Amino acid sequence: MSFITRGFTGRRHDEDPRLPPGQTLTDGFPVLSAGPTPDIDTDDWAFTIRTETGASHSWTWDELMALEIEDVSTDIHCVTHWSKLGTSWRGVSLDTLFADVETEYEFVMAHSYGGYTTNVPLEELLDGQAWIAFEFDGEPLDPEHGGPARLLVPHLYFWKSAKWIRGLVMMEDDEPGFWEQNGYHLHGDPWKEERYW
Repeated sequence: MSFITRGFTGRRHDEDPRLPPGQTLTDGFPVLSAGPTPDIDTDDWAFTIRTETGASHSWTWDELMALEIEDVSTDIHCVTHWSKLGTSWRGVSLDTLFADVETEYEFVMAHSYGGYTTNVPLEELLDGQAWIAFEFDGEPLDPEHGGPARLLVPHLYFWKSAKWIRGLVMMEDDEPGFWEQNGYHLHGDPWKEERYW
C-alpha cells in the first residue's frame, strides 16, 4: 500500500490562537491518501446508517440533495501538522440524517468507498458538529479530497473526516478503524495533540 502526500507548504504562526499545538498554517489543501482514489459517480453513490438492530436508513445522491443543505465555515487540522483556516464547505448535517435513527450504541464506524474506515464517538457527530460534505470552496468536492462526498468532522484531526463516505455502522464499543489500527489515536482531538497511540 502506498501513502501519498502532496501540496503541503506551510509556516508556523504560534501567535494565532486558531492553531492547535504543533500545527503549521498552510494556504494549500494537502492530499494524504492510502492507495488509489476511488471514482464514484453520483448515480451510483449512496449513504447508509445501519443500527445494531440491522435497521438501515439510506439516501441516494438525489435524496441527499433534497435535504436541508448547510454552509459551513471552519478550520481543519491534519495529524501531519498542517492546518487550513476559514475553509468553506456545503453539506448535510448528521443531525438531519440521524433524526429518525434509533440507536442505543455510542460509537460509529465510518465506511468509505475503497475500504477505508475510521471510528468516531456518536456524540462527536451530532449537535452541529459534523456533515456529509459535497462542496468545497464553492465547487463540487474533488475526488482527491473525498468527492463526491466526505464526512466532515472539523473539530477532530482530519483523518476522522473520512473521504468517499458511503455509510456509518453503529458500534457498541470504540473499535479502531484503518488509521487507528496503524497507530493513530482512537479519538483525535487536535487541541490535546491526540495524534498517535
